[in-house]
Amino acid sequence: MKNGEPLLPVELRLPAPGSRTRVRELHRQLKAAIIGGRLAPGLRLPATRTLAASLGVGRNTVIAVYDLLLGEGYIEAVRGSGHRVAALAAARRALTAPRSAAETPASEQRLAPLYRDLVGGLDREQAKGLTYDFRLGVPEKASIHFDVWRRLSARSLRSLSKRDAGYGPPRGQPALRAAISAHVSLTRAVACGADDVLVTAGARQAFDLLARVLVTPGKSVVAVEHPGYPPARIAFEAAGARIAAVPVDDEGLVVEKLPRSARVVCVTPSHQFPLGCVLSPHRRVALLEFAARQGAVIVEDDYDGEFLYDGRVLDALQTRDRTGSVFFVGTFSKSLFPALRLGFVVAPPWAMLPLVVAKERADSHCNLLAQETLAAFIDEGHLARHVRKMSALYAQRREVLLQRLELDFASWLMPLTSTAGLHLAARAQSGVDVERLVERARRAGIGVSSIADYGTGATLPRGLLFGFGAIDAARIGPGLARLRALVT
Repeated sequence: MKNGEPLLPVELRLPAPGSRTRVRELHRQLKAAIIGGRLAPGLRLPATRTLAASLGVGRNTVIAVYDLLLGEGYIEAVRGSGHRVAALAAARRALTAPRSAAETPASEQRLAPLYRDLVGGLDREQAKGLTYDFRLGVPEKASIHFDVWRRLSARSLRSLSKRDAGYGPPRGQPALRAAISAHVSLTRAVACGADDVLVTAGARQAFDLLARVLVTPGKSVVAVEHPGYPPARIAFEAAGARIAAVPVDDEGLVVEKLPRSARVVCVTPSHQFPLGCVLSPHRRVALLEFAARQGAVIVEDDYDGEFLYDGRVLDALQTRDRTGSVFFVGTFSKSLFPALRLGFVVAPPWAMLPLVVAKERADSHCNLLAQETLAAFIDEGHLARHVRKMSALYAQRREVLLQRLELDFASWLMPLTSTAGLHLAARAQSGVDVERLVERARRAGIGVSSIADYGTGATLPRGLLFGFGAIDAARIGPGLARLRALVT
């Protein structure tokens, strides 16, 4: 006590003396108070000796907790003034509770129909009638080792039957989190450990959880690429964010066009969706500097960055992050199969607790059997071998697609530079009615889509999108020949 005032405006309850969890509990409670806003930005914290005496713990306990909070960015050391709650924490704090149906914003209701599929503008019923399947985001399924998956699944089921098959941890099974951290560290140079990983039901749930945590309804400005990936925009808009559409050019997101008010930036740096460009090195530096300067965070969507075709690998934004600003989102929908419905977020330490809370409120946890099977699939090297095999297969299809576009469509379409992923974009020359061509193509059993499906406005490039994940190389030529016959 000082002048009759409490040391901190929160009540701290620690385990009994002698407990080995006192450091962990004090750290958890102080972090929760900062995230929840009960300890305001700029608040001066008690000296370590003073707080230790008031709590009846050793000074080293408080020093250890302050060091943890310093490393996570929740507090800062001010020369001559001890420790204060960091202002950066306020800029990143926006944990919102799940809303009832009555509280669902009108924007969420308006955008709900877009959730039908969002794959190349085709719903599942239309996709069944395709003769030539150039849909986006659909991987090859014939090459998946389902026999291996069945064996590992049976083994995981036997393991679950021998122990308590109750609810799992919201963060995800420890084995899978460890496997994911090792996988992305190797393939994408992402700097993380198992404790930095949250397992989600695919990338779309990842965006939903991030929106719940990062958005203050009606206030937060979220910058998205234009054109861009609809589910990311929908998730943040449904959470009440104010959306700022930022243009994309040959070097990716135009960072200088970001509004200063943006506190979240959603970006696909490895393979821009849908145009396919790679965020240039100097733009990557500029984006990270923007986040550090403005107290913003970056949502890095690496939806199909594992498939590279020119041998050039740029570090993930998360790899270069030095301020805890980047959330790295990944999915196994492209590297394996969409029905798996497993993805992940590699999150900065300061954000993991609110993300876990949001996940627990959303659905408690992902399927335990699928998680343990996937962990074994990764650990035994099956995923790495599958990605190598599919990269060679997709590279062949991509080359055939490029050759046929350049040979048969030189007067109508110009392929855009793309060195990764499972689709190509091609800009339409003047005189091509893209929307009419797409409609005629669908009636003819050709599953192509328009760039206009992923944005609006006169500045949007006019052109077509061709996925090559679900179509055999031998069928690409005949499919494009039929498409060419429809061009008028």
